[in-house]
Amino acid sequence: MRQSSVRGEGSRRRAPGPRDGGGKRNPHEDAGAGEPRDAEGSGGEGAGAKDTASAAGAGAGGRAASRRAARAESAGGGRRRKGKGPRRTRSKGVRILRWTALTLAVLIVGAAGAGYLYYEHLNSNIKKEELDLGDSKLTKPEPNAAGQTPLNILLIGQDSRNDKENQKLGGAKQDFGRKGLADVQMLVHVSADRSNMTVISIPRDTRVTIPKCTDPKSDHVYPKTFGAINESLTHGGPGCTVATWKELTGIYIDHFMMVDFKGVVDMADAIGGVPVCVDKNIYSHDRKGHGSGLRLTKGTHPVKGVQALQWLRTRYGFEDNTDIGRAKAQHMYMSSMIRQLKSGTKLSDPGQLMDLAEAATNALTVDHGLGTVKKLYDLGNDLKRVPTKRTTMVTMPWEYRNDGEYVVPTPGDAEKTFSLIRNDIALDGKDKKKKKDKVPAPSMDKGELPVVVQNGTGSTVLGPVSGRASDITGELTRLGYAKAEANTVLTSQADTTISYPGEAKQGDALAVAKALGLPKSAVKESQSVDEVTLVVGNDWREGAAFPKSEADDEDTAPKIADKTNGEEKKCMEVNPDYTF
Repeated sequence: MRQSSVRGEGSRRRAPGPRDGGGKRNPHEDAGAGEPRDAEGSGGEGAGAKDTASAAGAGAGGRAASRRAARAESAGGGRRRKGKGPRRTRSKGVRILRWTALTLAVLIVGAAGAGYLYYEHLNSNIKKEELDLGDSKLTKPEPNAAGQTPLNILLIGQDSRNDKENQKLGGAKQDFGRKGLADVQMLVHVSADRSNMTVISIPRDTRVTIPKCTDPKSDHVYPKTFGAINESLTHGGPGCTVATWKELTGIYIDHFMMVDFKGVVDMADAIGGVPVCVDKNIYSHDRKGHGSGLRLTKGTHPVKGVQALQWLRTRYGFEDNTDIGRAKAQHMYMSSMIRQLKSGTKLSDPGQLMDLAEAATNALTVDHGLGTVKKLYDLGNDLKRVPTKRTTMVTMPWEYRNDGEYVVPTPGDAEKTFSLIRNDIALDGKDKKKKKDKVPAPSMDKGELPVVVQNGTGSTVLGPVSGRASDITGELTRLGYAKAEANTVLTSQADTTISYPGEAKQGDALAVAKALGLPKSAVKESQSVDEVTLVVGNDWREGAAFPKSEADDEDTAPKIADKTNGEEKKCMEVNPDYTF
């Protein structure tokens, strides 16, 4: 089995293909790339450092005005004057193409607290769309014995240039009018007990099955197709990207948060700089015009403004000059940002927070379940409970195909990673070890034990397998479970599970698992079942014998070279061809 990682198959430097483009030297990554799948379009010098000084002055003026307004409101007993708040002047000519979606989420959390000063105004800023445009029957995980459930949020960064401001920030005039692509995709998994958090990225050019999606605005139906995962956004909106992730990973997604270019530049400046580190001098530029223009000497530097966006966008100069290295750099930036926000050293000025809240809510599109400042604030309180040292960021295990043109999930390793997240197992390997208690004896004779069997193979990509509940009910009957019966309601889940209603039935559930050859990890206590309940998942679509997989061997994460811990202060590896 091939283990793919930044140091694996991607360690060789891939020669730029036709989509890599060329173009003029400017502070934007891959200056000539105009192919729609690559968001790094040609923007010329209009969004570069030339206009930065005047833009910074305008941005500073807007923030000062906001601070004065905040102080005036405070002096007036908390009342807010009628009409809109101070109008902000956005930074001109600053372009962000690669931003970190988790950073935005954390910033919004901080901004939400101050946002209550003008709650309804901020609520009206937030754009809302449908959560899932597919036909998935994937259900929310059952609560654990303590009644807790994990939280999964898909973060999307899109590259639409369909208005003047987004085009100015994003460049690439030839892309005006095309639908935005989901160029940054990260799933944030917060454990049921809120003790840890995992963030997993999928490279934008990963080829996957995009399920059938229906655009809720036009009722247009997009058929199932195989393509780059970032194209899923063009099939009706973020709800199709959610549907694609659910089908690929088998992970139920509670919410999504999507941002475009607007407001991101202002927020990057508002935090006052984020420390990043490189292991040698770097200049991200070559004779063909490739590179973001990032120039740093070896060591740690606080980056903001144009330099921050250069860091977030740098591909040529980091590791093997691919999106994989860029994702790792984004994870490092994100971790550093979270450490600063949790330390309480940033965003302490009320005016600064109001300014940030305005920009963040204007930039944000969410599902209806997250569509108010209060809901975002509650989300923030959930996220704050997770210790920084238990935050882990990874990129999905991947491997190149078609001579490096695109990547696909690594067979085995990718599924094992998804399985660990589905089963709420931390990728840092620091979950408390469960004591190997003596297996409790069954509470009754198996012939008297009621067992409910349900078909969970309702995949929209693979299609449901009819009769699976009846087939496995028949197998249980053959094994002596005479009171096993099929539930005819079709559902969908990736893993086969056995749930039991309380400690008294644990021994019975474990006995059923042993009889069918299921691992002990498939057995879970649940408050939502009344009897021992077996759901036959998409990992058991045929046969009476359960097909044991590598993911069942042990509850440890596969080896992932680019794993980043929230407290680690690492230096980004610089490609030797881009140093000075």
